[in-house]
Amino acid sequence: MATADSSRSTPPVPEGLLEIGHIRRPHGLRGDVFVQLLDDNPVRVEPGVRLRTRTTELTVEASRVGSNGRRVVKFDRITDRTAAEKFVNEALYAEPLDDADALWVHELIGSAVVEVDGTDRGRCVSVLANPASDILELESGALVPSVFVVSVVDGVVTVCVPDGLFELD
Repeated sequence: MATADSSRSTPPVPEGLLEIGHIRRPHGLRGDVFVQLLDDNPVRVEPGVRLRTRTTELTVEASRVGSNGRRVVKFDRITDRTAAEKFVNEALYAEPLDDADALWVHELIGSAVVEVDGTDRGRCVSVLANPASDILELESGALVPSVFVVSVVDGVVTVCVPDGLFELD
């Protein structure tokens, strides 16, 4: 009878850090990798920035946008293609950025959602990625595009939605 090998379990997400992107395939022979960011903020991969995978701390040495429009990053601990291949599809984690104008998924999920007139619409259970605008999914099943969020304060998301949005099926 086979038993589970606990030494091969996935390490936990580094505490206090947010998932900000993924390392994709190697680019060239010197350890450069394609990085796919979850947002469009290039500050995440500026030289000197420290990121983590579940097991390794990495420091960005260089970052550029390649001719194909994808981000190419050189990390300090990835020195050649063989090393880069070990990091393919690894999630990258970093400290939350202090940006008062940004909406952060970790702040939205679990928050109460209310309209500007105070009408309670329940809790946000997930945020769906959508090219036009991320969408808050409420426990009722209602979907609210993030463009209608006017504030996020102390676990309360206030939205200003067009008439009839919550009556749609």
